[in-house]
Amino acid sequence: MAGQRRQQQGVEEVALLVGLDLKSRGSAINAQESLEELKALAVSAGARVAESQIQSRPRAEASTLVGSGKVEELKAKIHFHEATVVIFDRDLTPTQQRNLESALDVKVLDRTQLILDIFARRARTREGQLQVELAQLNYLLPRLTGHGAAMSRLGGGIGTRGPGETKLETDRRRIHQRLAAIGKDLERVRGGRATQRRQRQGVPLATVALVGYTNAGKSTLFNRLTGAKVLADAKMFATLDPTVRHATLPSHRRVLFSDTVGFIRNLPTMLVQAFRATLEEVVEAELLLHVVDASFPGAAEHTAHVIETLSQIKADHTPQILVLNKVDLIPGEADANALARRILGDPEHQPAAAVAVSAQTGAGMEALFQKIDETLPLDPVSACRFRFPLGEGAPLHLLHEHGQVTATRYRKGYCEVEALASDSLRRRLAKYLVTGAIMKTRPG
Repeated sequence: MAGQRRQQQGVEEVALLVGLDLKSRGSAINAQESLEELKALAVSAGARVAESQIQSRPRAEASTLVGSGKVEELKAKIHFHEATVVIFDRDLTPTQQRNLESALDVKVLDRTQLILDIFARRARTREGQLQVELAQLNYLLPRLTGHGAAMSRLGGGIGTRGPGETKLETDRRRIHQRLAAIGKDLERVRGGRATQRRQRQGVPLATVALVGYTNAGKSTLFNRLTGAKVLADAKMFATLDPTVRHATLPSHRRVLFSDTVGFIRNLPTMLVQAFRATLEEVVEAELLLHVVDASFPGAAEHTAHVIETLSQIKADHTPQILVLNKVDLIPGEADANALARRILGDPEHQPAAAVAVSAQTGAGMEALFQKIDETLPLDPVSACRFRFPLGEGAPLHLLHEHGQVTATRYRKGYCEVEALASDSLRRRLAKYLVTGAIMKTRPG
């Protein structure tokens, strides 16, 4: 077929998108919004979307999801557009995928496979690549039997990145062995990340994590907050591997900002599990900046999906600031509280912490820094006395770097130091503390 020849020659893939509107659930508007999001995902994966369709049915058809009539229609569309891939906005069962590939004679993907493919393309670190492969293999394992044309088709393209076709042709035993090996590799990588996190926690700096729906402008805001140069792209999931940078608040406290992967509706459970280490940056943070594209008509639904995902990873009790981004695209002067009430969907709700900003223009950044400063717990400073063994220079260096040493005395076998130290620094050096606070505390 011409479509297959185009794919093998490395030409841009042509995709048909298919949504399903079940009359017993939801509305056609939600199905259309979901299909628009699928289109953005397909474009992010490198495809050109030739046409999108929504099939309305009372229930999903067991063998092909959309029914034989729609399958015949898709055949004609594939021929007309010379399409190379059909992407469904639903998860397909192994049987449905096998039947559709046999009937359509092109590659068939579902929403989860498309998201996995984008993650495979965007992963840059060793940890990210392992996480993607783990999620892909777990997804493909029940689909190995009779996988059909997708396994025998030559060439690359969407849905073939990551483990690669040779791994898909191996038997279940070898797949399980590979999964076990990836698990061990990930534990080693996570051990290194845990060590880095402990080292960061050893320095008295609070961590502020940026969370939000994909393409809400988190990376642009992160760059604006920290002066970093993280990739800020309109494509979905432009940021996959976490990035941590420090910044200084108006009170002169230094904090760490962490940019994390964007959330999305129906984010595959296996991805939430596989990217545990990435999401740990969210779980371990002292404060979350929930970034919302306030100019987007579906902002309320996006916000609800993020809140649901935060609940899944047990980060919903962490203090949050609702950051209403892209207000430069909203006519008139933005009212943060009014926007927050509309987006949160509770007319009686008066948000305690909501700030309207434009990460693109810099509007509202001063107010956001001030709100972060007010929301983060204070780190009170007290006068303390420490006793360090003479052979342990690292904790003494830490005290000199992050405290204010007022007196030093050397005794037999140890060094006694009086200093003004913050509460977080005192906790770090608790084993060397001789006396607690000996003067009135003050904010750090």
